Amino acid sequence: MMAKVEVPEGLWLRCQGCSKMIFKKVLEDRLRVCPECNHHYRVDARSRIQQLTDPGTFEEFNEGLVSTDPLGWTDSKPYRQRQTEARETTGLTEAVLTGRAYIKGRAVILAVMDPFFIMGSMGSVVGEKITTAIERATDLTLPIVTVTCSGGARMQEGLVSLFQMAKTSAAIARHDDSGGLYITVLTDPTTAGVAASFASLGDVTLAEPKAMVGFAGPRVIWNTVKAELPEGFQTAEFMLEHGFVDRIVERTHLRSEIARIIDYCGK
Repeated sequence: MMAKVEVPEGLWLRCQGCSKMIFKKVLEDRLRVCPECNHHYRVDARSRIQQLTDPGTFEEFNEGLVSTDPLGWTDSKPYRQRQTEARETTGLTEAVLTGRAYIKGRAVILAVMDPFFIMGSMGSVVGEKITTAIERATDLTLPIVTVTCSGGARMQEGLVSLFQMAKTSAAIARHDDSGGLYITVLTDPTTAGVAASFASLGDVTLAEPKAMVGFAGPRVIWNTVKAELPEGFQTAEFMLEHGFVDRIVERTHLRSEIARIIDYCGK
């Protein structure tokens, strides 16, 4: 009889997609994609930048910006407390990192959202950082690449957060008028105010497999209008079929695909 192999606790986890046990190191080596079912786990912004950019080339800017509390918001806890906890948990000051980098030797301006900072929600600082990143790309005649992962506009900042939808979209329009290239990468989830603004305005829109992409989530739609949704509604695959997404790209191929698009567009 074959002896039972004991796996040290903490070295493995149960996949969220297929429920099989997988070694954490294998998952990390595959950029947090399950080798059994291809489930794409959410990744933090710094890990995403490591995955996409040439080593040592990312130069962050606007890292010192932090949100205020314009409404003095409190729900189950004060907004300022949520911000503090998010900073301590993620090591970030806000839900997006912006900077200049190289992707397979191609210079880009990059904006990467972090799903673990108040669910990647867009408040005043996220909107400002993304807008200034777009403007810098325009000034330097570089492509802008955004990686979105967000629950939408940040309700704790009210209308201030909603204003960021118009501000980021206007910056993209100016970038387009200048002849600049804009590539968006939609990851799970890309929803609400982010999906309805800069995330949907790319010259080329890529998405990771099975990412949720849409405005209101299925539960919100059901609770609001009691509508039965089509099968697969708000998945990246559904959006590809209906023309909202140009291509679904496995995470391991994203670097090459972005570099190929930049070369093809001659930017």
